[in-house]
Amino acid sequence: MDLELTEEQRMLADSARAFVSEELLPHENEVEKQGEVPPDLGQQITRKAIEMGFYAANLPESVGGGGLDYTSLTVIEREFGKVSHALNGFAWRPTELLMACEGNQIERYLDPCVRAEKTECFAITEPGAGSDILSMATRAEKVGNDWVINGSKHFVSSHILPDFAIVFAVTGIDQTDRGPRKRVTAFLVDRGHPGFDIVRGPRCVSQRAYLNFVLSFNDCRVGPGQVLGEEGEGLILADKWIKMGRVWVGAGCCGRADRLLELSIDWAANRKQFGQSIGKFQGTSFKLADMATELQAADLLVMHAAHKADQGRMTPTDAAMCKLYASEMLHRLADHAVQIYGGMGLMEDLPVERLWRDSRLERIWEGTSEIQRHIISRALLRPLGA
Repeated sequence: MDLELTEEQRMLADSARAFVSEELLPHENEVEKQGEVPPDLGQQITRKAIEMGFYAANLPESVGGGGLDYTSLTVIEREFGKVSHALNGFAWRPTELLMACEGNQIERYLDPCVRAEKTECFAITEPGAGSDILSMATRAEKVGNDWVINGSKHFVSSHILPDFAIVFAVTGIDQTDRGPRKRVTAFLVDRGHPGFDIVRGPRCVSQRAYLNFVLSFNDCRVGPGQVLGEEGEGLILADKWIKMGRVWVGAGCCGRADRLLELSIDWAANRKQFGQSIGKFQGTSFKLADMATELQAADLLVMHAAHKADQGRMTPTDAAMCKLYASEMLHRLADHAVQIYGGMGLMEDLPVERLWRDSRLERIWEGTSEIQRHIISRALLRPLGA
């Protein structure tokens, strides 16, 4: 399989790299201190991203998106991963789940998101249901033609206060060969709708300026037109988001690791101790060799999954391997970078400590490392009946 980028994809990578360098990286320190992106800066980033063709690049041209394939999107994600999600969120993509919109949902939700006039959030995680999605307690009961939603969600991430949420709720119980199974449905719920409350969640040590929200539903009544897709198909929709999301996490981790490696090489070449650059000591140079090798391995794993996704052949195991290896690779590279920098690696004056902190989150969201190992091992053992 050819993992080389096409000329068009190399140009895309160059454009994304320049965009990150010129439009996003200069604002990192300011955003980190403020804990959020100033609205005028966010609007500026979005305008520039639209001009450059990055915004909604993942959606089909038929709805006004860029129509890029998964490999090209992975190239962009890798470059955007070098900077905080708080900043790149203003330049990036609405969720592909909105392609399930039908009828007037297209005009109310899909079209405004493509035009960057509205922002959505993906609300599935609950205080008692993280990796175990089927422990979900949020319920939607049919009352006449309407649905009444009760429950709560947390760790709902977004770069900005969302205009509406894609909310997953239990709408019944199905009997299957493996016993009773909750039936889950996705709903589109507007901010400000009666019975729906959204507030800022606690500040995270990783991605400090990337916001997380707590969503509460108290007899929130929505009409049948607010169901996204078909009733009972919520988990099918969620799986599409989660599976590709793990590849995007892998790509972003590679971008951040690339930045850490460049910073470490520069420091090792210029930092002098005992009369010579510290890169001349094996204790440092071997770390750099390991960092470069692990990064290349992760890049190949991610690009392999993206290539299979373009062919419609990517499996949950492919996505899990991407997320597992790339996130843990980033953790190791970030730790090596801090060690190479020594005490300066933990000072706020340099970006290393922030990249080190941010790397920790990658092994948790979009499915913990333990969940990814479960997916991989299950695929290995199930064919043998184990």
